[in-house]
Amino acid sequence: MSKRDYYEILGVSKDVDEQELKRAYRKQAMKYHPDRNPDDPEAESKFKEANEAYEILSSPEKKARYDQYGHAGVNGNGGGPQGFGGGGGFEDIFGDIFDMFGGGGGFSSGRRRSGPQRGSDIQYEMSITFEEAAFGAEKTVEFYKQDNCGTCHGSGAKPGTDAKSCSHCNGTGEVRYAQRTPLGQIVNVRPCEHCHGEGKIVEEPCTACSGKGKVKKHKKIKVKVPAGVDTGSAIPLRGEGEPGTKGGPYGDLYVVLRVLPHRLFVRDGYDVICEMPITFVQATLGDELEVPTLEGKVKYKIAEGTQSGTVFRLKNKGIVHPKGYGKGDQYVKVIIEVPKKLSDKQKEMLKQFAAASGEDIHEQRRSFFEKVKDAFSS
Repeated sequence: MSKRDYYEILGVSKDVDEQELKRAYRKQAMKYHPDRNPDDPEAESKFKEANEAYEILSSPEKKARYDQYGHAGVNGNGGGPQGFGGGGGFEDIFGDIFDMFGGGGGFSSGRRRSGPQRGSDIQYEMSITFEEAAFGAEKTVEFYKQDNCGTCHGSGAKPGTDAKSCSHCNGTGEVRYAQRTPLGQIVNVRPCEHCHGEGKIVEEPCTACSGKGKVKKHKKIKVKVPAGVDTGSAIPLRGEGEPGTKGGPYGDLYVVLRVLPHRLFVRDGYDVICEMPITFVQATLGDELEVPTLEGKVKYKIAEGTQSGTVFRLKNKGIVHPKGYGKGDQYVKVIIEVPKKLSDKQKEMLKQFAAASGEDIHEQRRSFFEKVKDAFSS
């Protein structure tokens, strides 16, 4: 069976440069790596092809012979573990490929987990009022979390005793085993089953935590909520998360805020919006209104003939920016309330008002129905 063209295998042209060749090889090697394609003979074959092609094309001498004579010019130089290292930089890039699978270089695979590891973060959702979000507040967070046992201080061993180094993994928490492949011997790493990857075995467990080293604890922490926060804002409390392992640091606690709705105000960024009802008389004659704000009531004069839906602005009556970029405004939308129950006297007075103004109280209604009639008569 004839061999495929090396340039075709890696998907490059004959004038490919060194960096492009490395990228092409890396892509093929990762795609068909045995760890990603277990028990797949076709992927294994393509992985070997990519290795062989890169070994030849990465060496200027071998590439020149291949370009002139084809496979006959490099026969016996590639295609197996004995050829590894023949091309310029081949060992480096092959080590990089195994690093992607946790090997740390060479023919080793498997992620090392024997060192200290940081604890997990905790997320806590807290509801606050509209005013607390606007002005800031001090709140108390109460929650349960796993923490180091106070009796054994996280060791899991009974006080006065020590955990012993695991004899099966020599205290590393890992077991290495060799696996033969068509590419040679690959060393894999997995957590030790006897010590569960801890590297130590507790012979006399702590009675307070049953040898786990961790217990469930109730925590109560005061949290300062800065002014200007909104729903979705997160306050980080460093070191208040889960404890780390093997001496690793604690994780963090993130307090995620949810702002409760207000009965009067709606937030738009750092501005505040509210609707204010006024009477027909106030809108017609003008008036001085008492407008509610987050900081209390303020007076505002509206002009004669103010229309329903008019919006006026109260500067700097909104929400402060948490990073000190100023303060938003408050926008007040005027809504004219139409009375629903009128006495006969009030109705008569309105009719007299309409007549004095030269208005026909049925004029708008007739005009509307005339428009409807015209729209459907054509």
